[in-house]
Parts: sequence; C-alpha cells; structure tokens
Amino acid sequence: MTYQDETAQGRVLIVDDEEGMRNYLSVVLSRDGHRTEVAADGLEALQMCRQNDYDVILMDFKMPRLDGIGLLEKLNESERAPVTVVMTAYSTWESAVQAMRLGAHNYIRKPFDNEEIRSIIARSVKVSMFLNREDRDAAEQFIVGNLIGNSPNMRKVQDLIRRIGPTDSTVCIHGESGTGKELAARAIHFNSSRRDGRFVAVNCSAFTESLLESELFGHTRGAFTGAVSDKQGLFAVASGGTFFLDEVGDMSKTLQAKLLRALEERQVKPVGATDSVKIDVRLIAATNKDLIEMVRNGEFREDLYYRLNVIPLDIPPLRDRKGDMPFLVGHLIGKHSRRMGKSIKSVSRQAMDSLMVRDWPGNVRQLENSIQRAIALARAEEITLGDLEGDASSSDASDAPQTAGLPVDGIDLGEHLLAVERNYIMRALERSRGRVTRAARLLHMSVRSLRYRIQKLGLRETPEIEQPEEIASDEPVLTSDRN
Repeated sequence: MTYQDETAQGRVLIVDDEEGMRNYLSVVLSRDGHRTEVAADGLEALQMCRQNDYDVILMDFKMPRLDGIGLLEKLNESERAPVTVVMTAYSTWESAVQAMRLGAHNYIRKPFDNEEIRSIIARSVKVSMFLNREDRDAAEQFIVGNLIGNSPNMRKVQDLIRRIGPTDSTVCIHGESGTGKELAARAIHFNSSRRDGRFVAVNCSAFTESLLESELFGHTRGAFTGAVSDKQGLFAVASGGTFFLDEVGDMSKTLQAKLLRALEERQVKPVGATDSVKIDVRLIAATNKDLIEMVRNGEFREDLYYRLNVIPLDIPPLRDRKGDMPFLVGHLIGKHSRRMGKSIKSVSRQAMDSLMVRDWPGNVRQLENSIQRAIALARAEEITLGDLEGDASSSDASDAPQTAGLPVDGIDLGEHLLAVERNYIMRALERSRGRVTRAARLLHMSVRSLRYRIQKLGLRETPEIEQPEEIASDEPVLTSDRN
C-alpha cells in the first residue's frame, strides 16, 4: 500500500542520534519519493535548517547537545518554521505535551511500523505545501483539519480521509457532539481537487424550517415578509467547492425532500423563484443522531439517507482514544495560552491523571473548555489538579470507576487502573486536608495500606499544610499535588 503521490513528495530532514534509525527511516521514506537528509543531533539539524529549506523535520526527543524540545524552541524563532514531526515513547507524555505546546504538527510513538510513518510524513508534506501558499487561513484550516491523534482508530479516520478526499463522493460523518466532525469535513475538502473552492458550512439546528430553506436555496425579492431583495443560497455560494451540512438529522421532512431533489438534479430553486439554479458542490453531511433508527421511526427519509451515506465516516469519541490525550492537551495549551497571554509550559502528573480518567461526554470540545479554564486559573507555569477542580468536567460521574466505553483498540488496563487509583487517593487527601488517617477511612483501607500505595504512586509527605486546631498536630500530613 502506498501513501504517496507526486504532489506529496517533499524534502525531509531526519534527526536522530542513532545511526541505524537514521538510515532505516531514510530508506523507508526515499522509497516514496521523498528527498531525505540526516542529522545526528539537534545542533547539527539547526545548522542544516539555516542553510536549507525542508518541508518536514522528523526528530527524536532524546538527543545529545540539543534535544527535541530545544530544537523546536529554536525552530520557532525562525521566520519560516518548518513542519515538525516528533518521535516519542508512549510513556513520555510530559514530552508529548511540551512538543505539541511548542507547535509540533504531529507525533509518532515508538515503536512504529512503516505504513504509520509513511502516512504521517505524507500528510505532513501536504501541510507544508499549504503553509507555502499565500492563503494562510486555508493552510491553518488544513492543519487543524488533520485531526490531532495517532491512536489506531484515529489513524483509520485519517487514512479514510486521505483516500476519499480526491474523490467527489458524498460523505456522511457520524459522531457524538464535540468530536470534531467539522474538522474532518475541512480535512476532506483540503485533500480534494476542490481545495481552491469555498468551504461553506451551515448547521441545520440553528434555523427554523423557513429560514433554513432560504439559507440553503436562496430567495427572491418579495418571496416572504422581510425579503426586500434577492438572496443567493449557500448551495450556490459554495458552487465549485464543498458544502458542509451539519446536524442533518434535525432537518424537517419537507426540507429533506427538497434536499434530495437538489442532490439528484444538481440544481436548486430559490424560494419564490420559477427557475432553478445549477449547482456544482461536493456535499458532506454530519450528524450526532442515529439516522438508521430515525429511518425506522419514519423521522428521516430512507432514500435521502442512502443518498447522503455514500461514504460513511465515523469519528470516535474521546473516551475511545485516551492515548491521544497528552497530545491534545499540549496542542490546546499552546493554542490558548498564547491567546490569553499566559506562559503555561506543562501539566502536573495529578492533573493529567485526572484528565485521563474522566469520561468526557462532551468530547474534545469539553476538554478544550476545561483546558481554557485551567489556563485562566493557573498561578504558575504548570497546570495543577487544583486548576482543574470545579469545572463542568469534574462531575460526580467522573469520580466513578470507568467500566464502560472500552476503546475499540483496547486499553492498557494496568496504566488505567493506576490512574484511577491515584485519582481516588488524591481526592481523599484533598477532602481530608492531607490527613492520612482520615483519607484511609474515606477509602475504607488501613493507614499502612494507604501509605504503601502513596509510596508506590510517587506521592510524598510534606509538613507545610496548615493544621486546623481540631486536628491532632501529630497526625502525618500528605499533599496530593507533588511527585
């Protein structure tokens, strides 16, 4: 299977202190037509970047003289920062957060297979090509549209987008609210031959039936009260490009019939008009509802469902891609800390554990809101557990053991259980103001067992917490926000 075409071949700099890895990656990527060069560490790579222009820099974290983080910081100082892909071990989530915060465009976990690295580099070269265009907004939308994540189920989504992008087929994107359906639609658009055309989006749930018809198809002057002039419909506005119809499940049966006719005849009739207007659009629909169930219940036209669902694309919920959490968090910190004028550089272990064990019913949108709030509340350069407390994500449901929603690609049960255990212990210590005996009672365990688990999880004693008078002064005090 190949991930390359002649428009996606670029100049790639491979930076790794292991000669065998440099040579291996050079051979793999050269087979896809990339022009590869190698550097043994960050300093050598930095010097080469000052003398040459590269489409993509593929770098390791652990390197002598100048590591991956240092190289990213130096590259960000240049006028034209190249597209960067970072190689990291799964366990080093702190480095992953830092890399994404510093603007890394993608990442790959070691060990990886050939197809995975080829796919990531192919997408990254395309990102670089868009960044060199005059249309910077389009470039940024393409980057966002890549959908951050390299978990197995997200790679399936990215691969399907890459394959269906060049076609002109209708796509129906399924997924819960907040999963990034519009971002996926933008990614399809910017991977298509229509990328130079307009991307027009409309949310069906945001309009009444009559207003939605006018927005989609347009209207003539005097067609209804308030129609003081002719108005071009959004289908016509998007001609030559892509039309994204979000929350299509909220469309009335009457409008469903008119939409079906427009798709079949490739023309629309403005409200009040006698003549139809030809349209040339690629339609991408999206919904968070079960359209098949709606068809069974008579709420959605079966013929329209099959007309829209030519290529189905399922976006996984955040609970099924927890492995992407550090990279999403890092990206969001970089995005919002700059906008809010804050200098947030990291996330504490306790805060990350808390984010990992939550169920996130609002998905990435909910995570983004939580990170924004934490950035606003943070007093230092690190987001702590306290900065996350009290937001809408800290519901009682998130305190319960997470037994549902097993990810389709499985889960590291040992790591997950450790995170859950750490979260409960931290909350017990918070509620007991750091008193071990009281925390042990809350957890229905002995003080000795709790001490063992605290030591195992890397928490340690501290004498600094002020003791209320009613608490015995000789009782050991622990903090839940120190490693």
